[in-house]
Amino acid sequence: MPPSPSRLDRARRHAALGEPTRLAIADELTRSDRSPAELARLVGVASNLLAHHLDVLEQVGLVERGRSSGDGRRRYVHLRPGALDGLRPGRPAPTGDALFVCTANSARSPLAAALWRRRTGRPATSAGTHPAERTHPGAVAAARRAGLELAGGPTALADRAAGGAVPGVVVTVCDRAHEELDPDPSWLHWSVPDPVARGTAAAFDETVRELTVRIDALVAAADDEREGSP
Repeated sequence: MPPSPSRLDRARRHAALGEPTRLAIADELTRSDRSPAELARLVGVASNLLAHHLDVLEQVGLVERGRSSGDGRRRYVHLRPGALDGLRPGRPAPTGDALFVCTANSARSPLAAALWRRRTGRPATSAGTHPAERTHPGAVAAARRAGLELAGGPTALADRAAGGAVPGVVVTVCDRAHEELDPDPSWLHWSVPDPVARGTAAAFDETVRELTVRIDALVAAADDEREGSP
């Protein structure tokens, strides 16, 4: 009996991940989107060799590359939703109190913090590298539609860092902020499009959905690790 299409697909993904560098790339992308330059540093390969590995991973449907909404000359790599179904590469998922960072701290980061508080019951705050004067009305309306409670007003990242220790989970949810900060590798980055640029209710609702998927995946990975611990 010939193998089913789903089994062939899994075999192709396993084959692609059977090379140590490609497995290391997948491990890293389970937690955070990365630019090719960041991935090259993290896995220790030259850029031309990294490009080959990304091509292989993309051909079997494991990763996608998208253009930065900050510096359009840059790209980010992320795992496709469901890419690792039936497979278990990964790195330990961080848990605990969280800080979400974007540029204006007017939409993505406060929404992410609200979702984290609701999903985990743990404290979460947000901050901006160049905070706006107020949370964007579109984000406020989207939070209301999703039953989320936004906390506080826009806060500068420097003020947030000066107010106490950085929590165990720090995520930049904005390409511009990530590129400006050049953060510690322990920080995560989610390349989430800015809904303010489109300005529609649908754009803000889509941001809430994407952040929900990201947070659910991170929390589920941490739960799986705890259940699998001896």
